[in-house]
Amino acid sequence: MTTSIDVSHLTKRYDAVTALSDVSFTVRSGEIMGFLGPNGAGKTTTLRILTGILAPTEGAVRIDGMAVARHGVEVRRRIGYLPEHVALYPEMRVREYLAYRAAIKGVPRRDRRARVEASLERCALTDVPRKLIGRLSKGYRQRVGLADCLVGQPKILILDEPTIGLDPHQIRQTRALITELGRSATVLLSTHILPEVEMLCHRVTIIDKGRIVAVDTPARLRARLQGSPILRVELRGDPETIEPALKQLPGVARVNARGSSDGFAVFEVETGADVREAIFRLAVERQWVLRELSAQRASLEDVFIQLTTHEQTE
Repeated sequence: MTTSIDVSHLTKRYDAVTALSDVSFTVRSGEIMGFLGPNGAGKTTTLRILTGILAPTEGAVRIDGMAVARHGVEVRRRIGYLPEHVALYPEMRVREYLAYRAAIKGVPRRDRRARVEASLERCALTDVPRKLIGRLSKGYRQRVGLADCLVGQPKILILDEPTIGLDPHQIRQTRALITELGRSATVLLSTHILPEVEMLCHRVTIIDKGRIVAVDTPARLRARLQGSPILRVELRGDPETIEPALKQLPGVARVNARGSSDGFAVFEVETGADVREAIFRLAVERQWVLRELSAQRASLEDVFIQLTTHEQTE
């Protein structure tokens, strides 16, 4: 698979402050990559270097095979960039603004009307094409910024918090749009909404204090944190009888009692294999009432907190 974004040993210094230190990662063609990090981790600095707005102190970025430092104008033609804070012309009307932006991006005159109308429809702006941008809500302005990204039909999209300021219905529409865009374009998605990353992204890059701390799929990151699978087991019976019986089951590594209520004892069972059927059969054999038997799975939020908290502590 070819690479659309190639970041190699990127460093950015501001006098005595190092914002980025030896940052390297790639985004494959046709991939939706999540880009995560705490506030001040270096996400926005990285995105600005990728789009040619900032120059790195060291390192290099290649977009669609071209070095950003040498081919900045051509690279920007191939990128649709949505910054976190969208800068728009408040005195222009929505359709007028998108037509103006299409002209700047070199869209042929014969194609501009169709491109503008397609962008209005994809970003759910067909009800406000003649409204002044300055009179739109924050959510609508965000969607105008996204429509601006799409009007040039870029091969690569770099989106910084694309759902910020949107209501739940608009968020759902925008997520569906990003999924659709990912079928024909490469997407680098920076967001603080971790469930959004799990829903949309093929892989995740996590940055903390200017350094990359993890690059992998959400599932593999969760598995790395999870270690041995853990089951939550809730049984009616004497905890002092139940606990040693659970420990004797093949595949059970550790049993931790988590208290009791209403006559039910709660345990966390750390396993090296799938022992759910064995626990069920044991409960039937001992005539224990089994109220809960569920696998506990680490979330991407758990991974994010562990990785970034660990780095901050060090």
